Amino acid sequence: MFNIFKTSKNVSISIDEFFDKIEFGILNFKKGINNYLKGNISDFENNLKTINALEQEADTLKRKIENDFYVYSLMPNYSSDIINLLEKADDIIDMSKEVLSQFDVESPNIPEDIRKMYSKLTAASAKTVENLIPATRVFFISPELVKEKTQKVLFYHREAHTIATDIKRKLFKESTSLKLSEKIHLRYFALHIEQIAGAAKIVALLLASLVLKIKM
Repeated sequence: MFNIFKTSKNVSISIDEFFDKIEFGILNFKKGINNYLKGNISDFENNLKTINALEQEADTLKRKIENDFYVYSLMPNYSSDIINLLEKADDIIDMSKEVLSQFDVESPNIPEDIRKMYSKLTAASAKTVENLIPATRVFFISPELVKEKTQKVLFYHREAHTIATDIKRKLFKESTSLKLSEKIHLRYFALHIEQIAGAAKIVALLLASLVLKIKM
């Protein structure tokens, strides 16, 4: 097994900071949507501003890490896989920022009777990422511990999918007060919140694949 912290201290610090940005990003994502649902628009705008800054910082760190891997020929057998892993992890904060931006631009009118469902969906998607972060961190120290930490990622991904399906069922099967265009608009936002969980699942599966490759 490898331990990247023994390979390059500077790179390990950059990787740790990179995942810090994603962790703080998903926190602002969760707070941002809940502030929007509660009508706390000023706080929502602050969350959007913060996640924009975090996304840019994560991109800068990702480019630095990628450059260091190539310049110093770090872990040549796995470097392309690890860089792909970082790219997919970066997608999480990119998508989180984009979802908040869509809320800001399109200002969806979410009926009071389903706001709690959107909040629950947001919580499940956020938990998927929150449980992914420890798995990614431990991968660079003790890859053999990844499997037990990714189980919660898959659990919350399934939960997010279930809640998103419940929202769509409520919109299209039960709601009689909304126009079809409004239902489609609200489904769109449920879909994009759920996709954060999907992005986390992709990273979890890449982690599992990398661990198997290292064992070979």
